[in-house]
Formats: sequence, C-alpha cells, structure tokens
Amino acid sequence: MSLSDEFYTLKGYQMNEVVEITTAMEDYLEMIYRLFKKNSKTRVNDLSRMLNVKPSSVTKMVQQLNELGYVSSEKYGQIELTEQGRALGEYLLYRHEVIHNFLCLLNQSNNELEQVEKIEHFLNRKTVENLNRLTLILEEEVSKKG
Repeated sequence: MSLSDEFYTLKGYQMNEVVEITTAMEDYLEMIYRLFKKNSKTRVNDLSRMLNVKPSSVTKMVQQLNELGYVSSEKYGQIELTEQGRALGEYLLYRHEVIHNFLCLLNQSNNELEQVEKIEHFLNRKTVENLNRLTLILEEEVSKKG
C-alpha cells in the first residue's frame, strides 16, 4: 500500500462517510435529550435559549429531525423524542460526558466544554468506549496517589 492510499484531508474522510445525521443535528439531539432527562418536555424556545440560536433555526432543524424519525413535533407544540431519537440522544450525551471527563482529567480542569464541542463529532463508538475505559483507569490511579 502506498502512502497516498492511507491519507486524506479531513474533507476527504468526510466525503467517504455515509452520514444520515449532521454534526449540527447531533448537537440539537443531544440538547433535546438533556432537556428530556430534566423534565421530558422541550419546546423551540427552550432549545433556542440553550443552544444560543434563533427560534427559526431550531424550527428548521426540528423539522429535519422529525423527517428522519428522531423527534415528533407539531407546529408550536412540544418536541418529543422517538425511541430512535432517545437511543441516539442518550449515546450523544454519553459521548459528550466521556470526552469531557477525559479532557478535564487530562488538563486538570473543571470545564473543557469548548474543546468537547469541537471534537466530539469526530470520534467513533469504539474510540469513545476505549476513552471511557482509559479515563476510569486514570481516575483510579489519581485517587490512589492523592
């Protein structure tokens, strides 16, 4: 295998993927799931406020998520997760928390939100699982020392 067969630009890797859900959709679905866990009811204005976007942007995204079967909603009504949306939302929140915990441990900080938001979409499930295992091992080592 030659070197040219192994490397792509980021755009090249993205073009090779078959993606049903965009990174923006993931962000919205993760936040819908966060709100669902708190009170099971979500509205456009809630998402708009939490994601710092315009209500019209939320409405468009919710329509797309509705068409893909991740949420159900009616105009001016509540946004509800479907079973498929709940399962993916749960994973997206888990992925976010795993990466956040790892980066906080690595950087000895309490908040790595910006970095997490920038990288979370690029890690596959296997990497997230392994990162979680590594974080647990590192946390155990840190607690033994101190």
